[in-house]
Amino acid sequence: MKNLGIKVSIYLNYFVFAILLNSVGIVIERSTTIYKVTESQASVLEAFKDLPIAIVSFIVASFLPRFGYKKAMLTALAIVFFGCLYMVFGNTFYHTKVLFLSIGVSFALIKLSVYSLIGILTSSKKEHASFMSSIEGFFMVGIALAYFLFPAFYDDENNINDWLNVYYLLSGLILISFLFLLFSKLEYKIEAAGTNLKEDLLASAKLIIVPLVLVFIISAFLFVMIEQGIMTWLPTFNKKIFNFSSVLSVQMASILALSLAAGRFIAGALTKYLNWVVLVISCVVISGGILVYVLPQLQGEIEAIGTIDSLSQVPFLGFILPLIGLFIAPIYPLLNSTVLSSLPKRLHSPMSGLIIIFSALGGTIGSRIVGELFESIGGANAFYFLLIPMVLLIVFVLLIDRMSKRNSALAE
Repeated sequence: MKNLGIKVSIYLNYFVFAILLNSVGIVIERSTTIYKVTESQASVLEAFKDLPIAIVSFIVASFLPRFGYKKAMLTALAIVFFGCLYMVFGNTFYHTKVLFLSIGVSFALIKLSVYSLIGILTSSKKEHASFMSSIEGFFMVGIALAYFLFPAFYDDENNINDWLNVYYLLSGLILISFLFLLFSKLEYKIEAAGTNLKEDLLASAKLIIVPLVLVFIISAFLFVMIEQGIMTWLPTFNKKIFNFSSVLSVQMASILALSLAAGRFIAGALTKYLNWVVLVISCVVISGGILVYVLPQLQGEIEAIGTIDSLSQVPFLGFILPLIGLFIAPIYPLLNSTVLSSLPKRLHSPMSGLIIIFSALGGTIGSRIVGELFESIGGANAFYFLLIPMVLLIVFVLLIDRMSKRNSALAE
């Protein structure tokens, strides 16, 4: 298979970074337990992870094609490899900050390169959408695995530092991915946004005023607002609304990650036969339907039940809500694929930078809004807010479809 080494490395990269990125909540808990920092002090790890992603994406997106996607990914893997080992041998709260700083910087380089390379490794819009969906699906598998991988190394009774051994395993996976990438061949013509760095930056800045790009940015913002609003607060929702134990709340939240993974793999196959607009709108409508079905039944119904600490006690609705991931899963990769495949390849890297930046903003704002509503009006009512971006997303998906078709017609 052509470019097999690159493709294997891309999947492995995304898998490892999904585990590392999703481990922030786990490391926060470890930091409060082992390093005796307060919750507010530990919460800065989110910033050490997210801010470098946005900043690096903004700075390097325009000239990454000149540097080289393969070199960028090798650099990212080297950075995070030493970041993991630094954490093992450092073993202080300061070292967790350095670890997540390395993860943020590296992931920005990886995601920019991967999103740009998809256009090089595929030859049609359907193939582009399928490949992106499967990659994003593999990312969700990594997220789900993090909920089980880290606790597997816990031994708080005998050696509280045993949990750090997980980073040896992750370093090994990173090394394998590095070697796959190092010895694989990737030949492509450099297509930068301009003829020099100044023109690259100028062309990237002008992207934001392109109508298709503007509409897409809003759509990506709305989707990540929905996804992160659910993912971030589902464990708390499970605990406060369903009365799950702390451990079961996290384990049940992993069903969402697994359903997201399954949804993206399924979408990768369906996009070969179904129009992406029909698929996305159907998914949004079904997702909204799940919320409308589940939330009214949670108004005080579960309060009389004691704490639930085993799967056998979980009510039917407790399984239904996380399965919303099956239907919201296809939306993000299909949106990204549609816009990227509608633009010249020389603009894929700067466009990927905009995707990453506005996705981060959507996730942060969505999580914040749901959190504020959760505290003021309760969890069941807070999730009703997500119906608003769902309705708006349908409108903007229709606009993207119309604009991308018009762009394709003009190109012909």
